[in-house]
Amino acid sequence: MKDNTSWSCSCFSVKLCLLSLLFLTETLVAIKLPPNLKFPALIAFGDSIVDTGNNNNVKTVVKSDFQPYGINFQGGVPTGRFCDGRVPTDLIAEELGIKSVVPAYLDPSLKTEDILTGVSFASGGSGYDPLTPKLVAVISLEEQLKYFEEYIEKVKNIVGEERKGFILANSLFLLVAGSDDIANTYYVLRARPNYDADSYTTLMANSATDFVNKLYGYGVRRIAVFGAPPLGCVPSQRTLGGGLLRECAENYNEAAKLFNSKISAKLDLLHKTLPGIKPVYINIYDPLLNIIQSPAKYGFEVSNKGCCGTGLVEVAVLCNKITSSVCSDLSSHVFWDSYHPTEKTYKVLISLLISKFIDQFV
Repeated sequence: MKDNTSWSCSCFSVKLCLLSLLFLTETLVAIKLPPNLKFPALIAFGDSIVDTGNNNNVKTVVKSDFQPYGINFQGGVPTGRFCDGRVPTDLIAEELGIKSVVPAYLDPSLKTEDILTGVSFASGGSGYDPLTPKLVAVISLEEQLKYFEEYIEKVKNIVGEERKGFILANSLFLLVAGSDDIANTYYVLRARPNYDADSYTTLMANSATDFVNKLYGYGVRRIAVFGAPPLGCVPSQRTLGGGLLRECAENYNEAAKLFNSKISAKLDLLHKTLPGIKPVYINIYDPLLNIIQSPAKYGFEVSNKGCCGTGLVEVAVLCNKITSSVCSDLSSHVFWDSYHPTEKTYKVLISLLISKFIDQFV
């Protein structure tokens, strides 16, 4: 299931190529699904990449329900998304023709239609290591599963047992975690001193596999598991671990690649051993690294700093309206704050990946 994604643009002229890139990065057109492939809902678990507001009412510093977060969201409203606009949950759901915004499960204004077409249980700062969410007081994956059980009961009460089973078996489930385990728990906080990178990424991969097994037990069959990104090249990790020149911190990247190889292999094994399951590994590492290393190729200029504040360390509560201004040209930046990509970057990534991983569910 490993997928080394590369990018190429074949144009008759430089001008046409640039126009094509501009169109790709600013718009997403819903893909045409095969006639036998339908996704009634999109449901997400994990961390800040797919958290759409669950942390808003959690007593934690890992929050983003304040300006300038959300400046490019609908009406410029901060919703708890760790981005200037929409995040992968929203963009993928739109691509699949489900809806353009996937709400947080803990959103107090959640409607019946929202429940039936999908929600996010993700919590910024969470991870596969049970210690990771404890360190920053956010919602663990185990707690996310408890909310999911509550969700299943709600779906059953709305549409009945048979339709509930159909929704669980045919919806797209996203699992996005691991970044906070590696970057924060393992490297920055050094909270697992008895583990080396190899044993720690094994702990992560085993936890991720256990989570997928539990989802399968609830009747879930279509599961997309995102690998870890090139964490050492994220602005904050360059600042913390990249030396005076803020180079990519290669030890972070090596740990990310270790985890990715392990979870990919484990998903392959689950595909062979669990009847009917379709677990798909999503290689986010290579395409994001390509964007970071060659930003101009994708219509960006700045890839080593975020747009909020200095772009070196600001994230969550440090990226706020009072202490942090926003760069003058957000569209030129790969990263929004020092840790999370911009909506524009997410659009590029999803355009590169969507058809490849959706094909694996046929």
